[in-house]
Amino acid sequence: MSVVVGVDSSTQSCKVLIVDAETGSEIAYASAAHPEGTAIDPRAWVVALKSAWQAAGVAARRDVLGVGVCAQQHGLVAVDDAGVPVYDALLWNDVRSHPQSQQMIADLGVSAWIDAVNVLPLPAITLTKLAWLREVRPEVAARVRRIMLPHDWLVLQLCGAFVTDRSDASGTGYFSAVTNKYRTDLIERYFGFVPELPSVLDPADSAGVLLPEWGGGRRVPVSAGAGDNAAAALGLELEPGDVVASVGTSGTIFASSMKAIKDPSGLTAGFADAAGGHLPLLCTLNAARILTSTAALLSVDLTRFDELALSGLPDAGGLALLPYFDGERTPNRPDATGELHGLTRTSFTPENLARAAVLAVANSLADCLDIMRAMDMPANRVLLIGGGAKSAAMRALLAQTLEVPVALPEVREYAALGIARQAAWAVTGCLPRWKQNIEAVLPPVADDGVRKYRARYKRLRGLNDAKHSEYG
Repeated sequence: MSVVVGVDSSTQSCKVLIVDAETGSEIAYASAAHPEGTAIDPRAWVVALKSAWQAAGVAARRDVLGVGVCAQQHGLVAVDDAGVPVYDALLWNDVRSHPQSQQMIADLGVSAWIDAVNVLPLPAITLTKLAWLREVRPEVAARVRRIMLPHDWLVLQLCGAFVTDRSDASGTGYFSAVTNKYRTDLIERYFGFVPELPSVLDPADSAGVLLPEWGGGRRVPVSAGAGDNAAAALGLELEPGDVVASVGTSGTIFASSMKAIKDPSGLTAGFADAAGGHLPLLCTLNAARILTSTAALLSVDLTRFDELALSGLPDAGGLALLPYFDGERTPNRPDATGELHGLTRTSFTPENLARAAVLAVANSLADCLDIMRAMDMPANRVLLIGGGAKSAAMRALLAQTLEVPVALPEVREYAALGIARQAAWAVTGCLPRWKQNIEAVLPPVADDGVRKYRARYKRLRGLNDAKHSEYG
């Protein structure tokens, strides 16, 4: 038997997955936690990778064909002449660059940004973080010689190659997945000069081979890598009409497309996928943490939280929660806060509050799916993944909220699985087909309570819209 290794360096942890190269079945798995925060020393990711790598037993194996790495998108890793980080990596969910984002959109306008890179420079996007560094820490910015993304940084540590791929580069704000070219003019305009940029590899390319400290002296190829959502799409082996709903630290709605999808509003990011196509994606900042935060408030574990949510009144007793706990990205509200409406002595119960939290996350995903549908993207079924997919309440309520069948794939680390699949592709020259195991398909059963909540949620969101200009 030969195996391939997938590494997923996510916001919260580093996961190392070893799978059979022919079947994709799991052989070994380990993870290691990342530090909390939205600005992290990228060297901490290497420490976590080493820990998970050792725990999974990668270096001791002699049957490893290849390794792939994916990671959270957008995070800015900037290094000096010696390759040392000049500043903590600003992560996707760090919104300190909101003023720079506003100015950049005002400078060029939404349509010009969509034409240039098919991505609006919201605070998550790497280019806004470069602009922040230039304006707020100019002495640090002056020391920057190379800029890269989290997955690029880890590939560099594993094999010494300074490379990236289309999927991750397409989330920087200075690379177009339509033209497959860097827009260095945008870097120069907003950072003042153009540091060295990683070469952009094709999906089946190899970045290099493991350095001796990782591979035990064996020449094990490392694939191009990818952003985490693109890797998850590879792991799910999406079919036409499939839409993915990922409920993790963030909530995402995305689908693979052979053609670029341009959203005039700028809310849909025109990312690349990891198979040579495109990955239109909408992202929320608030997803699974809404559930865990509400459970903590109620002093219950997640199992009891699910029980409460499922026993609440169908429309949460008139409650409506706007889940903008950490600001929001869709819609663009970096400074927004959450809101809870409809409080009465009868409605304010643990059961109704738990149900309102689950429905709030489901409704934020429904907002994203509505935008995608408006661009004529087919949504025959939604595949639910991520940590939040384990929630019985989320499973029960999402299909009704989205009004489309929700498929439940076998619970797996799909980003790590997808990037392991890419590693096999880089080694063999053929993208393997591994069996997709759907455990259940939940039909969108009519539920008047869920519909009432949806209408109430839309009214609440409209009130919030009235308080904020779209990019203000």
